[in-house]
Amino acid sequence: MKTEKFDAIVLSSLSEKEGFRTLTGMLKETPLPDDELLANLGLYLTSKNLSRLLFFYEIYKKIVHTHGIIVEFGVRWGQTLSVLSALRGIFEPFNRHRKIVGFDTFEGFKGMGKEDGEACRCRDGSFNVTPAYEDYLSSILTIQEALNPISHLKKYELVKGDAVETVPSYFKSHPETIISLAVFDFDIYKPTRAALESVKPHLCKGSILVFDELCDDVFPGETVALKETFGLNNLRIQRMPMTARISYVEVE
Repeated sequence: MKTEKFDAIVLSSLSEKEGFRTLTGMLKETPLPDDELLANLGLYLTSKNLSRLLFFYEIYKKIVHTHGIIVEFGVRWGQTLSVLSALRGIFEPFNRHRKIVGFDTFEGFKGMGKEDGEACRCRDGSFNVTPAYEDYLSSILTIQEALNPISHLKKYELVKGDAVETVPSYFKSHPETIISLAVFDFDIYKPTRAALESVKPHLCKGSILVFDELCDDVFPGETVALKETFGLNNLRIQRMPMTARISYVEVE
């Protein structure tokens, strides 16, 4: 089932969906005063939402002693970028080299093909966001940086456009790049393959690759892209007990 406007795929039961709707309504109509709302957002977290935050908390601990930047392929609303920025502020607030770079069309899927199957019933343009959303997200990331040391140095970048073009171009322009963490959330084959091929020369032992749709019959393209670029037999694909779908590979 998909939401009417933005194509999010929801596999929850009817009772779960009703619970989510109720909780969302309570958040929108919160009686909490404005100056206490951010400090109490955990009041509205479900176990599902919290599990993803805990996953990235554990992943970030793994890269603290690894040099390099963080990249996310498939930003959408940008929660993961914001969480990673906050974690950087907790674990290594003075690490100016830990740049965070996000790639997205900010216009939904682009380049769907036969490798993506038909189960998701998506099309080019699915999973879009509101107009000029990248500007809104940039403002949030700027505030995240302002709340931590060395905020005069911009340590994030948003790259808008078709990843098949923008990702290779970015790394060609930044040959100095070492990747400590790469998050793959494009969902579909073509941009995921382009990103995987582009990151390979920039990985080192200890680099971590995170995947949101591996072994997912709704979005088979991500697995196909990984199989063709790295080969599944060469990888130890791991997961954590708090999340069902998200997985990771540590370069050995």
